[in-house]
Amino acid sequence: MDAYDRITRNVSEVVTEEEVRELADDPEGKRVYCGYEPSGVLHIGHMLTATKLIDLQEAGFEVTVLLADVHAYLNDKGTFEEIADTAERMKEQFVAYGLDEERTEFVLGSEFEFDRQYILDLHALELNTSLSRAERAMSDIKSGDTVRVSQAVYPLMQALDIVYLDVDLALGGMEQRKVHMLARDTLPSIDEDAPTCLHTPLIADLGSGVGKMSSSAGVTISMEDSTEDIEEKVNSAYCPPTRDPEPDDEGNDRENPVLQIFEYHVFPRFEQVVVERPEKYGGNLEYDEYDALADDLESGELHPQDAKHALAEYLDELVAPGREKIRERRA
Repeated sequence: MDAYDRITRNVSEVVTEEEVRELADDPEGKRVYCGYEPSGVLHIGHMLTATKLIDLQEAGFEVTVLLADVHAYLNDKGTFEEIADTAERMKEQFVAYGLDEERTEFVLGSEFEFDRQYILDLHALELNTSLSRAERAMSDIKSGDTVRVSQAVYPLMQALDIVYLDVDLALGGMEQRKVHMLARDTLPSIDEDAPTCLHTPLIADLGSGVGKMSSSAGVTISMEDSTEDIEEKVNSAYCPPTRDPEPDDEGNDRENPVLQIFEYHVFPRFEQVVVERPEKYGGNLEYDEYDALADDLESGELHPQDAKHALAEYLDELVAPGREKIRERRA
C-alpha cells in the first residue's frame, strides 16, 4: 500500500485530493491533528479517528491530539477543573488504544487559546464571519437545543487551532466537515492557508442502522464496557445479510453497523480476522481483507450471528487496554 492509499484508507472525504497527494509524496515528519472535547471515556467515535491517526503515524506523520478543554467549556461540558481531570484520563486511554506515545503530542487548548495574539486573530475571524455561517458550522456538533454565543465562537476557534498547532493536515469525522469548510473559507482572510482535511465516516446506530451511533442517544460502545457488555451490544446489533440494507419503514437510509465496525475498526488493526465456527457448520473462516468478509455475508457463506460473535471478540481486544486504565484510575 503506497502512502496516499494508507493516508486515505477508510475516509469519506479528502479535501483536496491534490493537497493530500502532495503530502503523500513526502509524509515523513508532516503533522496531523485531531481535536476531542474531553468527555471521560473513549467511545467508538473517538476510536474511529484514533484508528486513522494510527494509520497516519504508520505513513510517517507526527500526531497532535488536541484535548479541547476550552471548547468543552464553551459547549457546556463542565467546569475547567472537571474537564482537566477528564482530559488526563482520555490521554491515557488514547495511548492504551494504540497511539504511539513517542510520536503523539497531547495539547490542551488552554495552553495557547488565551494568548493575546490568538484572541486578536479570533476577533479578526469574527469580523469576517456571519453569525448564521458560524451557527451552521456548529449544527452537527453542538450540545443542547439552545443556540448560545459561545457556540458561534467555537468553530472559529477550531479554525484558528489549525494555525496555532502548526499542522499540515486536519482530521475529523464527517460531523466536523462544516467546521473545516468554514476554516478553509475564513483563514485566508487573516493571511493564513486553507487547511487540508480528511473526514472519516460515521458509524450507524447499532440497533437500527439509521443515523449516527451516539453516546447521548441509543446504544454505543466505549472503553467502559466489559467483555459481557460488548457481547450483549454486538449480538443485539442490526446486521442484515447485506452491506446495502433497504430503507426503514419511514424511508430513512440504513447502513450495516456490524460491517462498518469490521471495516473501520477491526481490519485496520488486525492482519487477519478469524471467524470461529464448529466443524459441523463448515469450520473457521479466515479473512485477510474486509471485502472478502462482506462478500461472504452477502452470499450466505457467513451467517450474521457468526459475524457478530467474531466482531465482539475483536472489539473486546481493542478496548481491553483502555478498560484496564479506567479500572486502575478507579481502584
